[in-house]
Amino acid sequence: MKEAAFYDKLEEKAVQCRLCSHFCRIKPGRKGICRVRENREGTLVSLVYGRVIAENVDPIEKKPIFHLKPGSLSYSIAAVGCNLKCRFCQNSQIAHSLSDSSHHDSRGLTPGRDMEPRDIVDQALAAGCASISYTYTEPTVFFELARDTARQARQEGLLNIFVTNGFMGEEAVDEAASFLDAANVDLKAFRNEFYEKYCGARLEPVQKNLIRMKKAGILVEVTTLLIPGLNDDGEELKALAGFIAEDLGTDTPWHISRFHPCYQMVDRGATPVTSLEKACNIGKKAGLDYVYMGNVPGSEYEHTCCPQCGSILVERRGYRIRNLLAPDGSCRTCGALSGIRN
Repeated sequence: MKEAAFYDKLEEKAVQCRLCSHFCRIKPGRKGICRVRENREGTLVSLVYGRVIAENVDPIEKKPIFHLKPGSLSYSIAAVGCNLKCRFCQNSQIAHSLSDSSHHDSRGLTPGRDMEPRDIVDQALAAGCASISYTYTEPTVFFELARDTARQARQEGLLNIFVTNGFMGEEAVDEAASFLDAANVDLKAFRNEFYEKYCGARLEPVQKNLIRMKKAGILVEVTTLLIPGLNDDGEELKALAGFIAEDLGTDTPWHISRFHPCYQMVDRGATPVTSLEKACNIGKKAGLDYVYMGNVPGSEYEHTCCPQCGSILVERRGYRIRNLLAPDGSCRTCGALSGIRN
C-alpha cells in the first residue's frame, strides 16, 4: 500500500479524491468507486501499488497505438479496478472483480503478484520492448504505480503509454504529461446519456481531457467501440468526428473498433462491417487524415496512408507490420511528414 496522490483531507477523517472526475468523498474505512483507493483513518491509500494482475509483451498496435514506433513491442501491465462501469467491458474479469471482502489473498492484499516499478522496467528491457503500456484495466486507478514506473522507464530510454477512458482529473492529466509519450483514449460515444447509462460517467470530462492531453504534447489516438443501435447513428458519428478534427486536429488517429457481445451486453450481435465502413467514411469526410478500423483483420483501413499522395506508409495485416516510412517519419514517395514518431 502507498499513500494516494491527489486528495484532500476533510472533517471527521473523511477525504475527497481528486484523481478522477468522480471526485469521490470517502468516509473512513470506505473505498472510492474504483474499489482500489481506501480511506485509512483519514489517509487515502492505493490498494494496488506494486500489485500487477496482468502482464504481457504485446505489439504496440494491439493497444491500439499506430503512430508511435510502428511494429515495436510494448510491455503491457495492469492492476485490478476501474473507475467506470461499462456494461460492455472487454476486461471485466480483472476490471470489475473486486468486492468488499472477497478476491483478496491470504495477506488481505488485492489480486495480483508483487511487482515494483524497477521489476516492471527490468522485464520490459529483458523482453526487448520499446515501451511500457499501462492498459487492460484503467491506468488512472493505479496512477501511483504507473507514474513511478514511467519515470524509471524514461531513464532507461523506454516510452510510456496510457490506454485510458480519459475520465481522470485535470491535475492527473497534467502530471501524466510529464512522463507520458502517448495515450489511446476511449471516446465511447458523443452523447452524455450514453456515458451515464452505459458507463456510469460523463462525456464532458473526457472531451476536456483529450484537449488537455493534446495541448500538453502527448501523442493522442482516439478509439470508439461501435455498438449496434447505441452509438452508431450517423449524425452522432459526424459530431464525434468533427470534435476530433476541430478540437484535437485532423492528424489525430481515430480507431473505430468492432463490438462483440460480452460482459453485461449480450443482447445484440457484432458490429456489421458495413457500419464500420460507414463510420470510417464519416471520419474521412470530416477531414481526418488517419481513420482505422479495428477488430476486422484484412481491412484496407488497417494501413496508414499518406494524406498527401495516398502511398502506404505502414502496411498492417493483423499484427504483421511493414514500416515503409523514411527514418524521420516522412513519406518516401512525396516527402510529406506523417507525424508518426518512428
